[in-house]
Amino acid sequence: MATIALLGNPNTGKTTLFNELTDKYAYVGNWTGVTVEKKMGQLTDSETMVVDLPGIYSLNPLTKDEAVATDYLLTGHPDLILNVTNAGQLKRNLLLTIELLESGIPVVLALNMLDDLQQSPFLFDLPTLAEWLHCQVKGTNARSKQGIAALHANLLQSLDHSAVSPALTLPYPEPVAHAIDATTQALQATHPELPRDFTRWLIIQYMAQNQTIRDYAQRQQLTALTHQTAAFDQQNFEDHIFQTRLTFIEQTLQAARRPNPAMQPNQLTQRIDRWVTHPLLGIPIFIGIFWLMFKLSFDWIGTPASNLLNAWLSGPVTATANHLLSSWGTLPFLQSLLVNGILDGVGGVLTFVPQIFVLFACISALEDSGYMARAALVTDRLMQMIGLNGKSFIPLIIGFGCNVTGVMATRTIEQPKERLVTILISPFMSCSARLPIYSLFVAAFFSRHQAVIVLSLYFLGIVVALVMAKIYQLAFRLKRSSTFMIELPKYHVPRLDIILQGTWDKGKGFVKKAGTVIFAGTVLIWLLSNLSWHGPVTDIDQSLAATLGKLLLPLFIPLGVRSWEVVSALLTGVMAKEIITASMIVLFHLTGRTALVATFSGLFTPLSAYCLLVFILLYIPCFSTLATIKAETGSTKWMVYSAGSSFVIAYGLAVLIYQVGSLFL
Repeated sequence: MATIALLGNPNTGKTTLFNELTDKYAYVGNWTGVTVEKKMGQLTDSETMVVDLPGIYSLNPLTKDEAVATDYLLTGHPDLILNVTNAGQLKRNLLLTIELLESGIPVVLALNMLDDLQQSPFLFDLPTLAEWLHCQVKGTNARSKQGIAALHANLLQSLDHSAVSPALTLPYPEPVAHAIDATTQALQATHPELPRDFTRWLIIQYMAQNQTIRDYAQRQQLTALTHQTAAFDQQNFEDHIFQTRLTFIEQTLQAARRPNPAMQPNQLTQRIDRWVTHPLLGIPIFIGIFWLMFKLSFDWIGTPASNLLNAWLSGPVTATANHLLSSWGTLPFLQSLLVNGILDGVGGVLTFVPQIFVLFACISALEDSGYMARAALVTDRLMQMIGLNGKSFIPLIIGFGCNVTGVMATRTIEQPKERLVTILISPFMSCSARLPIYSLFVAAFFSRHQAVIVLSLYFLGIVVALVMAKIYQLAFRLKRSSTFMIELPKYHVPRLDIILQGTWDKGKGFVKKAGTVIFAGTVLIWLLSNLSWHGPVTDIDQSLAATLGKLLLPLFIPLGVRSWEVVSALLTGVMAKEIITASMIVLFHLTGRTALVATFSGLFTPLSAYCLLVFILLYIPCFSTLATIKAETGSTKWMVYSAGSSFVIAYGLAVLIYQVGSLFL
């Protein structure tokens, strides 16, 4: 089966193009590092596989996600490379293109974002570019689907004739060219199985001090190459190679450049950025945008829809289930498990789907519009104060959806200590799994200020993360952060199909959890609430759940919790935060969220309710997040530390707020 590798700089529309070519949706975002692992899809009307690799500026990787692309070229053996470029930023993009063309793998160059190029004073003649670069060049605009059909046909055609595509050969200076030829002959003499173009490409990348290539050469015992390291570095071949490539790019663009008589300058992006990236106004605008998101999710759209869904599930659905099970003669124990346990528990969590999907729709719209890159930019100055930079804020933003993907997104951070700090503070971001429990309490105690209360929790998580990052900066002696560079894409009107796909891609995990993890957790908590050490019980106060909850209840009294049912529900939240809501419904023997909200009024005050939400925001990450921390750090120690430290921070802050608040309320 033929394989096409999709490569390009970040924010060139590469993943959007992947979606159009494969009819398979992959996560689309407008900030650097959104693709942290390769994604695969099948080319439409073909058996050809397309591999979407991380956005990179060079084959010389700085981060883990960039190394994925170089490693794939070394070991994946793609039949064709589709190099996606931003037509409006072609000079910078072609640096990667030249590296790909030198590999000997056939390349099709896609000049994407043609709408951006139309706003510049010049255009490019595609046949001239193809002549200079010795590859196929096609113009596309993935957002409007312009040129997609022609590119699709060209890819299939290029696969049929891939063997005739020669590698690009640049006129390197004599010392460099001589060293390349001599080392190529020596290396092929000892490793004749290596293709000549691939051998030459390896040598050039080795001379350019590509550490991934140098590690590969060591592993493969390419001694004819590795013995030349000192000689290559002493003669400064890396600078010679870079200057030759830059000169070639300038000559190529000069030859292909044509005046644009229909130039239509668009100053919209610059006008908006004057406000949203302003040193003083950027942060307040960022806060205002998130406040609007929560108003939509909790006040205007999400909550009314959730109430309707809850009324349907807790009313007709539950009544019908009880009637059917009774008519079938189902055992009372089993009927209670199915209705009071699974249906009420899982159904109670599913009622929050409208709120979560509205929030994800807002986030998808912000991503597709181009704003999220600005959010990272305006926080850069704040992050610099704690030894990090705006690149670390990107995983934190991603963590609003899921802490697991937030931790994985730290692969875009170059410095190991910065990456570790970002991993440790990422679980403090309020993921979507916490939204159901927030919704319950704000409906019970803060009905007039739901968006403000939820927004305060999100920003409290950010504040705690920043404070801990400052502490880690001092503990790990982070003297200065790495350089932060991010492309600011032009603003676009969000496409409805991308918003819908993005919403589903982010929200489907919640629905899937309802059928797996939450289902299992609901069954577990029902069993614990109906069994004791001696067998089934009719009094829940004699159950295993009550025994464990009462044992730990004294620990939670200082933060205003006086119900063992709540304590037991918090324990299940370590499996997945969504289970907390389902566990409470089961433990209180209720039929849905409305009844649970009514129950809270006798258990909490507004102060104790808020303190419990603070605790839920910050305490032990779920099992999936802990497993990801272990995988990303390669250490069980940091996983255990994350669990322990987050519990201590959550408990200490919740107790502090409750005890101080009790003096005034």
